[in-house]
Amino acid sequence: MKAELEKLIDLQKTDTNIRRLKKAIDTADQRRAEIEQEFEKHASSIREIQARRDTAQAEREELEKQIAENKTYLERADRNLKHAQNQKEYETAMRETDALQKQIGTLETQALEKITAVEEVEKVLAERAEEINSLDSKRDAELSAFDKEISKARTEFTKESAKRQEVFVTLPKNLAAVYDRMAQRSKDGIAVAEVKGGSCSACFMSLRPQMQLEVKRGDQIITCENCARILYIAPKDSESEAAAK
Repeated sequence: MKAELEKLIDLQKTDTNIRRLKKAIDTADQRRAEIEQEFEKHASSIREIQARRDTAQAEREELEKQIAENKTYLERADRNLKHAQNQKEYETAMRETDALQKQIGTLETQALEKITAVEEVEKVLAERAEEINSLDSKRDAELSAFDKEISKARTEFTKESAKRQEVFVTLPKNLAAVYDRMAQRSKDGIAVAEVKGGSCSACFMSLRPQMQLEVKRGDQIITCENCARILYIAPKDSESEAAAK
Protein backbone atom coordinates (compact mmCIF):
# COMPACT_ATOMS: atom_id res chain seq x y z
CA MET A 1 0.00 0.00 0.00
CA LYS A 2 2.91 2.38 0.67
CA ALA A 3 3.99 2.05 -2.96
CA GLU A 4 0.46 2.84 -4.16
CA LEU A 5 0.23 5.82 -1.82
CA GLU A 6 3.55 7.11 -3.13
CA LYS A 7 2.18 6.81 -6.66
CA LEU A 8 -0.90 8.79 -5.65
CA ILE A 9 1.27 11.49 -4.07
CA ASP A 10 3.44 11.63 -7.18
CA LEU A 11 0.34 11.74 -9.37
CA GLN A 12 -1.09 14.61 -7.35
CA LYS A 13 2.14 16.61 -7.59
CA THR A 14 2.23 15.98 -11.32
CA ASP A 15 -1.41 17.00 -11.77
CA THR A 16 -0.91 20.14 -9.71
CA ASN A 17 2.02 21.08 -11.92
CA ILE A 18 0.00 20.30 -15.05
CA ARG A 19 -2.80 22.59 -13.86
CA ARG A 20 -0.29 25.37 -13.20
CA LEU A 21 1.29 24.92 -16.63
CA LYS A 22 -2.07 24.76 -18.39
CA LYS A 23 -3.19 27.97 -16.73
CA ALA A 24 0.05 29.67 -17.80
CA ILE A 25 -0.41 28.46 -21.38
CA ASP A 26 -4.14 29.29 -21.55
CA THR A 27 -3.58 32.85 -20.29
CA ALA A 28 -0.42 33.44 -22.36
CA ASP A 29 -2.10 35.60 -25.02
CA GLN A 30 -3.80 37.77 -22.41
CA ARG A 31 -0.62 38.22 -20.34
CA ARG A 32 1.44 38.98 -23.45
CA ALA A 33 -1.12 41.61 -24.45
CA GLU A 34 -0.89 43.12 -20.95
CA ILE A 35 2.90 43.44 -21.30
CA GLU A 36 2.46 45.15 -24.67
CA GLN A 37 -0.25 47.44 -23.25
CA GLU A 38 2.01 48.47 -20.37
CA PHE A 39 4.79 49.45 -22.75
CA GLU A 40 2.29 51.14 -25.08
CA LYS A 41 1.09 53.20 -22.11
CA HIS A 42 4.65 54.49 -21.59
CA ALA A 43 5.15 55.05 -25.32
CA SER A 44 1.82 56.90 -25.55
CA SER A 45 2.76 59.25 -22.70
CA ILE A 46 6.05 60.01 -24.44
CA ARG A 47 4.31 60.60 -27.78
CA GLU A 48 1.91 62.97 -26.03
CA ILE A 49 4.82 65.00 -24.64
CA GLN A 50 6.54 65.04 -28.03
CA ALA A 51 3.27 66.13 -29.66
CA ARG A 52 3.02 69.05 -27.20
CA ARG A 53 6.55 70.09 -28.13
CA ASP A 54 5.86 69.81 -31.86
CA THR A 55 2.61 71.78 -31.53
CA ALA A 56 4.32 74.54 -29.54
CA GLN A 57 7.15 74.71 -32.09
CA ALA A 58 4.68 74.90 -34.98
CA GLU A 59 2.71 77.64 -33.21
CA ARG A 60 5.93 79.56 -32.49
CA GLU A 61 6.95 79.33 -36.15
CA GLU A 62 3.53 80.57 -37.22
CA LEU A 63 3.80 83.51 -34.78
CA GLU A 64 7.27 84.37 -36.08
CA LYS A 65 5.90 84.31 -39.61
CA GLN A 66 3.12 86.73 -38.59
CA ILE A 67 5.67 88.96 -36.85
CA ALA A 68 7.78 89.09 -40.01
CA GLU A 69 4.73 89.95 -42.11
CA ASN A 70 3.62 92.65 -39.70
CA LYS A 71 7.12 94.14 -39.65
CA THR A 72 6.96 94.35 -43.44
CA TYR A 73 3.62 96.15 -43.15
CA LEU A 74 5.15 98.42 -40.47
CA GLU A 75 7.99 99.40 -42.79
CA ARG A 76 5.44 100.32 -45.43
CA ALA A 77 3.40 102.28 -42.85
CA ASP A 78 6.57 104.16 -41.80
CA ARG A 79 7.25 105.09 -45.42
CA ASN A 80 3.67 106.27 -45.82
CA LEU A 81 4.06 108.30 -42.64
CA LYS A 82 7.25 109.97 -43.92
CA HIS A 83 5.75 110.72 -47.29
CA ALA A 84 2.32 111.85 -46.12
CA GLN A 85 1.20 114.83 -48.19
CA ASN A 86 -1.65 115.96 -46.01
CA GLN A 87 -3.04 115.67 -42.49
CA LYS A 88 -5.44 112.84 -43.41
CA GLU A 89 -2.70 110.67 -44.93
CA TYR A 90 -0.49 111.40 -41.94
CA GLU A 91 -3.16 110.40 -39.39
CA THR A 92 -4.04 107.24 -41.35
CA ALA A 93 -0.39 106.18 -41.51
CA MET A 94 0.08 106.99 -37.82
CA ARG A 95 -2.93 104.86 -36.80
CA GLU A 96 -1.70 101.98 -38.95
CA THR A 97 1.79 102.28 -37.44
CA ASP A 98 0.46 102.24 -33.86
CA ALA A 99 -1.80 99.25 -34.57
CA LEU A 100 1.01 97.29 -36.20
CA GLN A 101 3.43 98.03 -33.37
CA LYS A 102 0.88 96.83 -30.81
CA GLN A 103 0.15 93.71 -32.90
CA ILE A 104 3.86 92.94 -33.23
CA GLY A 105 4.31 93.38 -29.47
CA THR A 106 1.45 90.96 -28.75
CA LEU A 107 2.77 88.41 -31.24
CA GLU A 108 6.30 88.64 -29.81
CA THR A 109 4.95 88.03 -26.29
CA GLN A 110 3.04 84.99 -27.55
CA ALA A 111 6.12 83.72 -29.40
CA LEU A 112 8.19 84.07 -26.22
CA GLU A 113 5.58 82.05 -24.34
CA LYS A 114 5.80 79.30 -26.98
CA ILE A 115 9.61 79.29 -26.71
CA THR A 116 9.30 78.85 -22.94
CA ALA A 117 6.75 76.06 -23.43
CA VAL A 118 9.06 74.24 -25.87
CA GLU A 119 11.99 74.55 -23.44
CA GLU A 120 9.92 73.13 -20.60
CA VAL A 121 8.81 70.15 -22.70
CA GLU A 122 12.36 69.59 -23.94
CA LYS A 123 13.48 69.49 -20.30
CA VAL A 124 10.94 66.76 -19.53
CA LEU A 125 12.04 64.78 -22.60
CA ALA A 126 15.68 65.14 -21.55
CA GLU A 127 14.86 63.81 -18.08
CA ARG A 128 13.14 60.79 -19.68
CA ALA A 129 15.77 60.33 -22.39
CA GLU A 130 17.07 57.05 -20.97
CA GLU A 131 13.54 55.66 -20.75
CA ILE A 132 12.74 56.82 -24.29
CA ASN A 133 15.93 55.40 -25.79
CA SER A 134 15.61 52.03 -24.07
CA LEU A 135 11.85 51.59 -24.33
CA ASP A 136 11.83 49.51 -27.52
CA SER A 137 14.74 47.32 -26.47
CA LYS A 138 13.20 46.70 -23.03
CA ARG A 139 9.87 45.83 -24.62
CA ASP A 140 11.50 43.39 -27.05
CA ALA A 141 13.58 41.82 -24.26
CA GLU A 142 10.59 41.36 -21.95
CA LEU A 143 8.42 39.87 -24.70
CA SER A 144 11.25 37.57 -25.76
CA ALA A 145 11.71 36.36 -22.18
CA PHE A 146 7.96 35.82 -21.86
CA ASP A 147 7.82 33.84 -25.12
CA LYS A 148 10.68 31.62 -23.91
CA GLU A 149 8.86 31.07 -20.61
CA ILE A 150 5.69 29.96 -22.42
CA SER A 151 7.66 27.75 -24.80
CA LYS A 152 9.29 26.10 -21.79
CA ALA A 153 5.88 25.69 -20.14
CA ARG A 154 4.50 23.96 -23.24
CA THR A 155 7.45 21.57 -23.36
CA GLU A 156 7.12 20.81 -19.64
CA PHE A 157 3.36 20.37 -20.01
CA THR A 158 3.90 17.68 -22.67
CA LYS A 159 6.45 15.88 -20.51
CA GLU A 160 4.33 16.07 -17.37
CA SER A 161 1.24 14.82 -19.24
CA ALA A 162 3.19 11.80 -20.48
CA LYS A 163 4.55 11.18 -16.99
CA ARG A 164 1.03 11.36 -15.54
CA GLN A 165 -0.22 8.73 -17.94
CA GLU A 166 2.67 6.43 -17.05
CA VAL A 167 1.89 6.68 -13.33
CA PHE A 168 -1.89 6.57 -13.70
CA VAL A 169 -1.99 3.29 -15.65
CA THR A 170 -0.04 1.53 -12.88
CA LEU A 171 -2.66 2.32 -10.22
CA PRO A 172 -5.31 -0.25 -9.25
CA LYS A 173 -8.60 0.64 -10.97
CA ASN A 174 -10.40 1.33 -7.70
CA LEU A 175 -7.72 3.81 -6.55
CA ALA A 176 -7.59 5.43 -9.97
CA ALA A 177 -11.37 5.87 -9.89
CA VAL A 178 -11.29 7.37 -6.38
CA TYR A 179 -8.49 9.73 -7.37
CA ASP A 180 -10.25 10.88 -10.54
CA ARG A 181 -13.56 11.39 -8.73
CA MET A 182 -11.95 13.54 -6.03
CA ALA A 183 -9.80 15.52 -8.47
CA GLN A 184 -12.79 16.34 -10.67
CA ARG A 185 -15.03 17.20 -7.71
CA SER A 186 -12.63 19.70 -6.11
CA LYS A 187 -12.15 23.14 -7.61
CA ASP A 188 -8.40 23.06 -6.98
CA GLY A 189 -8.00 19.56 -8.44
CA ILE A 190 -6.58 18.27 -5.15
CA ALA A 191 -7.39 14.62 -4.46
CA VAL A 192 -4.34 13.84 -2.30
CA ALA A 193 -3.66 16.29 0.51
CA GLU A 194 -0.65 16.56 2.79
CA VAL A 195 -1.20 16.66 6.54
CA LYS A 196 0.51 19.72 8.00
CA GLY A 197 0.50 20.64 11.65
CA GLY A 198 -2.01 17.88 12.35
CA SER A 199 -4.53 19.27 9.83
CA CYS A 200 -5.61 18.47 6.30
CA SER A 201 -3.88 21.05 4.08
CA ALA A 202 -6.86 21.09 1.68
CA CYS A 203 -9.74 21.83 4.08
CA PHE A 204 -7.72 22.70 7.22
CA MET A 205 -9.72 20.32 9.40
CA SER A 206 -7.75 19.01 12.41
CA LEU A 207 -7.22 15.25 12.44
CA ARG A 208 -7.86 13.06 15.45
CA PRO A 209 -4.59 11.78 17.02
CA GLN A 210 -5.43 8.18 16.08
CA MET A 211 -6.02 9.16 12.47
CA GLN A 212 -2.70 11.04 12.39
CA LEU A 213 -0.94 7.86 13.49
CA GLU A 214 -2.72 5.83 10.82
CA VAL A 215 -1.79 8.35 8.13
CA LYS A 216 1.81 8.40 9.35
CA ARG A 217 2.11 4.61 9.05
CA GLY A 218 1.14 4.86 5.40
CA ASP A 219 0.11 1.21 5.18
CA GLN A 220 -3.47 1.99 4.13
CA ILE A 221 -5.41 4.69 2.29
CA ILE A 222 -6.81 7.17 4.83
CA THR A 223 -9.23 9.89 3.74
CA CYS A 224 -10.09 13.15 5.47
CA GLU A 225 -13.27 12.88 7.52
CA ASN A 226 -14.27 16.35 6.36
CA CYS A 227 -13.37 16.64 2.66
CA ALA A 228 -12.74 12.94 1.82
CA ARG A 229 -9.37 13.65 0.23
CA ILE A 230 -6.64 11.01 0.50
CA LEU A 231 -4.19 12.02 3.23
CA TYR A 232 -0.44 11.60 3.62
CA ILE A 233 2.37 12.90 5.79
CA ALA A 234 5.60 13.82 4.04
CA PRO A 235 8.67 11.92 5.36
CA LYS A 236 10.35 15.14 6.49
CA ASP A 237 7.31 15.99 8.65
CA SER A 238 7.38 12.52 10.21
CA GLU A 239 11.07 12.86 11.01
CA SER A 240 10.56 16.34 12.48
CA GLU A 241 7.75 15.13 14.73
CA ALA A 242 9.84 12.17 15.89
CA ALA A 243 12.78 14.48 16.69
CA ALA A 244 10.49 16.81 18.61
CA LYS A 245 9.24 13.92 20.74
